[in-house]
Amino acid sequence: MAAAADLKFAMEDLSKEFEHETGTKIDVTIGSSGNFFAQIQSGAPFDLFFSADMEYPKRLESAGLTEPGTLFEYARGQIVIWTPPDSPVAVAKLGWNGLLDSRVQKIAIANPALAPYGRAAVSALQKAGIYEQVKGKLVYGENISQAAQFVQSANAQAGIIALSLALSPGMKKGTFWQIPAEMHPPIEQGAVMLKGAKNKTAALAVLSFMKSPAGKRTLENHGFSVPGSD
Repeated sequence: MAAAADLKFAMEDLSKEFEHETGTKIDVTIGSSGNFFAQIQSGAPFDLFFSADMEYPKRLESAGLTEPGTLFEYARGQIVIWTPPDSPVAVAKLGWNGLLDSRVQKIAIANPALAPYGRAAVSALQKAGIYEQVKGKLVYGENISQAAQFVQSANAQAGIIALSLALSPGMKKGTFWQIPAEMHPPIEQGAVMLKGAKNKTAALAVLSFMKSPAGKRTLENHGFSVPGSD
C-alpha cells in the first residue's frame, strides 16, 4: 500500500487495528502522493493508493489504472499554525498575528505547486489578509512532512502544517492554532485500488475497514475530518 506522508501516524494505528481484526498484515509505504502517482503510472506494484490529493487517484482512474468503483474520499486534511515548545510567540492566543511577529523570520509550508497542504496554506494566508506581509518569510518543503521537519528542526520559527502531524508524538509538545476550514479549499484525500493489485480480496477488506466506524474514528483521532461523520 502506498500512503501519503500526512497519514504516517494514522496508518500505524489503522494497520494494527486491521491486523487485530482480520489477522491480515498490511505493508505500508509512506511518501509523497505526487511521487507515488508517477511511480504507479510507471507500473509500481502497489495494491492500494491513499493519496493526500484526490486529483491523483482521479487521474489514475481516468487512465484506466484503477479497479472500477473503488475510488472514494476517505478524509479531509486540516491545517494549523504550529510553533515549537520553546517558541516565545503565543500562537495559540495570537492566531494569524503570531506570524507577523518579528521573531518569526521563517514560516515553513508545503510547496503549493506540488502539495494540497501548501495550496491550502497560501489560500488561508490570502483570506486572512496577511499573505503579502509574510510571503518573504515563507520556506517550502517538498511535501507536508518536510515542511513540518523544517520547523521541528528550528530551520523555521513557525509552520503551517497538517493537524495530523501536529498531533504526532514528535510534535505534540509544540503549540498550535487550528486554521478554520472555511479559510481554504477542502484538502480532499482519496483512496483507490489499483488495477494490478495482487491481493484484491485483502485490498477490498482494507477499503471497507477505512469506511467503517472504527476506521473513521481512528482517522478523526489523528486530526482528519471524515466525510459522513458528525
